[in-house]
Amino acid sequence: MFEFHLSKVASFKNDLLSGLTVALALVPEAVAFAFVAGVHPLVGLYAAFIVGLITALIGGRPGMISGATGALAVVMVSLVADHGVEYLFITVVLMGLLQITAGVLKLGKFIRMVPYPVMLGFVNGLAIVIFLAQLGQFGEAGQAGWLHGTFMQDSIVDVAWLQGEQLYMLFGLVLLTMFIIHFLPRLTRAVPSSLAAILVVTILAVSLNLDTRSVGDIASIAGGLPSFHLPQVPYTLETLIIILPYAIILAAIGLIESLLTLTLVDEITGTRGRGNKECVGQGVANTVTGLFGGMGGCAMIGQSMINVNSGGRGRLSGISAALFLLAFILVASPLIEQIPLAALIGVMFIVVIGTFEWSSFRVIRKVPKSDALVLVLVSAVTVATDLAIAVVVGVIVSALVFAWEHAKHILVEAREDHKGSTVYAVTGPLFFGSVTSFLERFDPKQDNDDVIIDFARSRVADHSGLDAIDTLAERYENAGKTLHLVHLSQECRTLLTI
Repeated sequence: MFEFHLSKVASFKNDLLSGLTVALALVPEAVAFAFVAGVHPLVGLYAAFIVGLITALIGGRPGMISGATGALAVVMVSLVADHGVEYLFITVVLMGLLQITAGVLKLGKFIRMVPYPVMLGFVNGLAIVIFLAQLGQFGEAGQAGWLHGTFMQDSIVDVAWLQGEQLYMLFGLVLLTMFIIHFLPRLTRAVPSSLAAILVVTILAVSLNLDTRSVGDIASIAGGLPSFHLPQVPYTLETLIIILPYAIILAAIGLIESLLTLTLVDEITGTRGRGNKECVGQGVANTVTGLFGGMGGCAMIGQSMINVNSGGRGRLSGISAALFLLAFILVASPLIEQIPLAALIGVMFIVVIGTFEWSSFRVIRKVPKSDALVLVLVSAVTVATDLAIAVVVGVIVSALVFAWEHAKHILVEAREDHKGSTVYAVTGPLFFGSVTSFLERFDPKQDNDDVIIDFARSRVADHSGLDAIDTLAERYENAGKTLHLVHLSQECRTLLTI
């Protein structure tokens, strides 16, 4: 009984401290994604607070952190530019309703269809995206980058690098942060190493008055409580036509990223989250966010990794992260704005190192070439476009490879039985990929007058297979021969008689 109580106290402390660490890392991310979407920083911070709080309370994966994300921000920017921020709010509400519908219909189970190479590509691609997103902090805003004049101009890596002492100072503080995070757990685990690193680097920078940029240099995070705000748009069919495509894309991206992150956290913690409940949680969170002036959000793999690695496992970690973030906005903004960006960059670099599946370099030569292709393709598309497109491309390529490989497995063996009938024994699945090979194995002109096709070791998988059987029957009928189909499944017989 005493040990149980002690475990609960330790869990409470870990969740609380990891939540504080996550909240500190959420501030610059939320502000940056708000800028990407073309909205006020508080719109991003309110989204991080509301989405993070609600998903922590009712979502399907304790310990997973949600908030404003770059994957959603890049879709929102054109909507905001063309129609204004009010249209964004109503789109986020509709996005949430679509996600709730997906959860109620139990569509979360379809995440199981994502192959493991796609999962690896997703993890590696997001790790690269998180890394590249930090590079902008090493440059001077408003100046031409080092790739100006090339096809890479204005890309995420086209940075106008800092020079001299300011650059060296930034690098030094980033390395110090990473050093503390890596080595402190060998001495003590009483405090999350990421939180300790942020505190040490902040105290060092403030006390020595170091010339390095801080959170306050990005934007002020001071504000009040989010208030209920019904989106000021005309509630007409025309508005629905404008926002529906955006809402569908945002809902899909949000659920895909959330469910894949849920799967990743499951693997790390050795527990299992509930995908459909997470869909509903994300939907409720986004619906409420849209009604309180937030830009919407979904699960954040970087912050989730910070939380898990800092010891956060329960719902309290996500709840405390959201509440700490609100406290920063309401009362602690002068203190938070003094945190050096270098400390937060160092935390995210550690996240990158921990998130990237380095083992993929070792196994890529051992797995089938098709799996290696999918892994690299999904990583590249994630970096070049967005997560939803990358996962869809990966699943489609994997499915096509699967179909191509199984198309080779159709086997048709011919023999003559004691009654003088030609008997064909079919082995393997009959579907769109194998029908051509299947039809080539029969010769109506050379076969005996009575022909039997045995499907005992085969299964007709789709309409293409049914059509192939129908085509074959027509060929034998035109040749004036009798065709018998045996051991067909009941549903296949029913469809053939329609």
